Amino acid sequence: MKMLPDLSQLTHEQLLEFTRQLAMQHQSLAQSNQELEKSNQQLDTKVQHLEVSNQQLDAQVQHLSILNQKYEHELALFKQHKFGSKNEHLTAKQIHLWDEAVEEDIAAVDLELERLNADKTDAATQKAKANKPKRRLLPDHLHTIRIEHEPTSTQCACGCTLRRIGEDISEKLHFRPAQFYKEQHVRGKWVCDQCDTLTQQAMPAYVIDKGIASPELLSHVLVSKYADHLPLYRQRLIYQRAGIDLSRSTLSDWIGRCGVELEPLANALKQVVLQQRVIHADETPVTIMRMGENEKKPKKGYVWAYATTQYNPVQAVIYDFQDSRSGQHAEEFLNGWQGHLVCDDYSGYKARFKSGDVIEVGCMAHARRKFHELHVTGKSQIAEQALLMIQKLYAIEAELRKKTDGTAEHRREYRQQHSQPVMQQLYEWLNQHYLTVPSSSPTAKAINYSLKRWPALSRYLDDGNLPIDNNWAENSMRPWALGRKNWLFAGSLRSGQRAANIMTLI
Repeated sequence: MKMLPDLSQLTHEQLLEFTRQLAMQHQSLAQSNQELEKSNQQLDTKVQHLEVSNQQLDAQVQHLSILNQKYEHELALFKQHKFGSKNEHLTAKQIHLWDEAVEEDIAAVDLELERLNADKTDAATQKAKANKPKRRLLPDHLHTIRIEHEPTSTQCACGCTLRRIGEDISEKLHFRPAQFYKEQHVRGKWVCDQCDTLTQQAMPAYVIDKGIASPELLSHVLVSKYADHLPLYRQRLIYQRAGIDLSRSTLSDWIGRCGVELEPLANALKQVVLQQRVIHADETPVTIMRMGENEKKPKKGYVWAYATTQYNPVQAVIYDFQDSRSGQHAEEFLNGWQGHLVCDDYSGYKARFKSGDVIEVGCMAHARRKFHELHVTGKSQIAEQALLMIQKLYAIEAELRKKTDGTAEHRREYRQQHSQPVMQQLYEWLNQHYLTVPSSSPTAKAINYSLKRWPALSRYLDDGNLPIDNNWAENSMRPWALGRKNWLFAGSLRSGQRAANIMTLI
């Protein structure tokens, strides 16, 4: 640092020169200070721009992260739907061909072991026989043919006569293939010799009066097609093996006529269902093949199912086949009906809820499915926590089904005591975690699905006549899902409606 001179030693001219230099330095410093301030302002502006740019980049990164999470979720969900298990949980009913092959192999090995041990009497062999499960008894309602096996001679080798002291009975399950037989209706002709009056008994009424098919045969054809899902061409091959040649056009004619005759019965059953105050509703697509020069492409139709609950003494389901998924079809079917409708969140039912005559009952299975999809695709810890709480609710319902007192009031009291605390815990959990996850993430959407429908989802707690979910209706759609794999499509809107009437009664 430059030392200042001793001013007392300077002359007048030196002081003037020193003052001039100080003024110049002050001016230079002032100019430098202005430049620094200007540069500082520019830097502040750049910092502000960088901060804004950084915020924008952070937002973009967050957006891309959420978008990437969404795509990963959708990709994993696609892989799960394409290659994974189709059900949310495995049950004893899910028997695959591989399982059947394993059981067949086990049976073959058991037989080989039995043959190897046929001449052995050691303790291990006897213990193995004792541990083998007992065969289930054949039901008593089966027609029984008794075949007796007695000795050809009752004379003993010692010369005495044998005396019968009892018997051992073993049963075999027999099968007799379906048999056709001819039923002749003979109507005698009676005449009066005096007045020539001719009398003859009239034939009883049949579904097809002048046809060859009996009611039993018509029922078999209908059940084979719509319950066992055997197309008519397959049925024809089966009948040919029995020596009966029925053309496919003949079988089609029978089904068409039966559909017309059975429609009043289906309509009567519909009125019975509409008298119930709790109804399930669901819908599933079925392809319609449209005939005509200008209608070469198939159209997607829908079959709607309206079913009574599992608690109702009247067990029935009405199928309503329509050419679209428009909510107008549900509006027309339920026109004038009042009660609780158990359904998913499809908007087609919303018009009935707005009127106030119909009260929505939500489907816990759909809420669970949202978290299950997250769990199997992303292994989300949050989803697993929700699934565990929902699993408790279903465990309570399983316990309820075991109770001897199956009244609605008992179900309501039991749910209030056991299910209500779990539902409250789930509700608080949903609200808590909804605030901690990105609003557009799959997890937030799963949580929001339940929160938006919470009044409908929790309604079953206050009424023992209401179910926890809509699985009862979804299960009633399985015949249509199986049918699609066999007959693939409905030939027309009319044939779809005919199939709906027949399957309603079957």
